Amino acid sequence: MKLPPRFEKLREKHGSFIAAVEELGRVVKNEGPLDEKTSLLIQLSAAATARSEGSVHSHTRRAMQAGATYEEISHAIILLTSIIGFPQVAAAMSWVDDVIEGKY
Repeated sequence: MKLPPRFEKLREKHGSFIAAVEELGRVVKNEGPLDEKTSLLIQLSAAATARSEGSVHSHTRRAMQAGATYEEISHAIILLTSIIGFPQVAAAMSWVDDVIEGKY
């Protein structure tokens, strides 16, 4: 998977920091019984809640690689409507669609 240029630049400048963040991600995923796809759908929902476009792009790609369908990804986002509101859900879905359409 090709990583975004911004991430690659950060890795070049702060390699040990990025390695620590990546290791933290691996550790927390192994701390419980959730499978990879479910874990990524939860993280995708959190990214949408945080209004993090780049993170929504990243977690959409990774969820798809873990076997999540567009329908599962969409459901994970629209479940947030009563929590974050329709406008933010619509924005998050547009970021998901960016990935689906190959823009990111």
